[in-house]
Amino acid sequence: MPPVTYDGSPVVVGAGLAGLLTAVRLAPSPVIVLSAVPLGTQTSTAWAQGGLAAAVGPDDDPQRHARDTLAAGAGLCDPGVVRAITAAGPAAVAELVDLGARLDRDDDGRLVLGLEGAHSRRRIVHAHGDGTGAELQRTALAAARALPSVTLLEGARAVRLLTDAHGVCGVLVDGPAGRRVLATRQVVLATGGIGGLYAHTTNPLGSRGQGLALAARAGATLRDVELVQFHPTALDVGLDPMPLVSEAVRGEGAIVVDETGARVIDDPLAARDVVSRAEWAALDDGHQVLLDARAALGDRFAQRFPAIAEHCRAAGLDPARDLLPVRPAAHYHMGGIAVDLAGRTTVPGLHAVGECASTGLHGANRLASNSLLEAAVCSRWVADELARAAADLPAMPALEDLTARAAALAEVPTAPDPATLTLVRHTVERSAGVLRDATGLESALDLLAPLAGHDDAALVGALLCAGALRRQESRGGHTRTDAPATAAPHHTHLTQDDVLATTTERIAS
Repeated sequence: MPPVTYDGSPVVVGAGLAGLLTAVRLAPSPVIVLSAVPLGTQTSTAWAQGGLAAAVGPDDDPQRHARDTLAAGAGLCDPGVVRAITAAGPAAVAELVDLGARLDRDDDGRLVLGLEGAHSRRRIVHAHGDGTGAELQRTALAAARALPSVTLLEGARAVRLLTDAHGVCGVLVDGPAGRRVLATRQVVLATGGIGGLYAHTTNPLGSRGQGLALAARAGATLRDVELVQFHPTALDVGLDPMPLVSEAVRGEGAIVVDETGARVIDDPLAARDVVSRAEWAALDDGHQVLLDARAALGDRFAQRFPAIAEHCRAAGLDPARDLLPVRPAAHYHMGGIAVDLAGRTTVPGLHAVGECASTGLHGANRLASNSLLEAAVCSRWVADELARAAADLPAMPALEDLTARAAALAEVPTAPDPATLTLVRHTVERSAGVLRDATGLESALDLLAPLAGHDDAALVGALLCAGALRRQESRGGHTRTDAPATAAPHHTHLTQDDVLATTTERIAS
């Protein structure tokens, strides 16, 4: 029987920017943060190159930022959510600076602002050129470590949520000391994205939608799981995961060409789904796809983008003189666990924040660099909601009840099955990539649904394919070659039951 820790503090699952800032903003109330990997590593935050979008420039304002976000989202953004988050952007930047974030500034001390695709103004706040995510990760982790109210549990993986008639009542955790239960009525999922479910991804390979699996198995509703953004310029040099060549490189004038020098797309700063489809078509026609930064940046490349330049050098490429082979790769998940602006899911006591949450900000195609913005802003609102609700939480179940609930989950796997994960990655890449159709999605579900009952990666992959089968249209990052038209705006909603012991005919309906 796993032992039960009857602490009752909120538990945050995930130690990227969203999770750590939620914990920091709960101070001085105690909170436990679980990190399955060594702290500060293998998070999408730490790998984020481009920056954080916020209307802080003299020629910009949150209303303009909101309009750009809505235009990129292809009709599926929630306008109220977009307005609220973009309005909170400047204050979020100021708070990060107060926490110690060392953002890039000019000689006069003003923030240096970058430009990325589909933005109408330079509004991308960055650090160390292309090291924004790493700097924000460092800032948030240092702030959390400095607070006695924050308990950081390294190497602790949440494997299941425990629920009763009142909602969440505990987290089943595998850690260095074995398996145990953390009793709590408040859980925040901040587990990042799902890129690790694809054979080609720019995400840490551990980003496999664990938060979505935890939520789904607890009975929560997921929204628009099929909406995945593919980054058009992943460095294609045989690495897994693929190094990212930030969109900011194209913001500085780099162009996308084929091996003949012809442009693959006229506007390299078009929305990411547009650029990805153009590249996919070129690859499908047998062409190479290459990023040319020679004229735009030349010898300035290494100074402006030092981390990317290092990836290129490791592959034997000099971006000042060489064309860079690139291709679309799974990069960001617009869908996720359905939440409101306070992070509340459909399960009482269960919250989600960051990439694993579907707030309504990103719609069908995330505007570049809005993800770090969402993490910084929404973590504040989630922390405020946890504090507000703390006084009215249901009583914890008796120790015997929690022990029995945990014992019922004794057969939960301690780690992903490598063979199943390989199957999932190749199946999802083949059937739910840049281009999709019903035949491929149905075939994928036939493979994944029978595995979904006991394997979390298979469950999330099946949910993704189920959503893509239901969305019988093309919109934003979701392109159905057998349904190229765009229907009236609508969301897809799924639960675990939609893919367990079901058929593709039911899913499609």
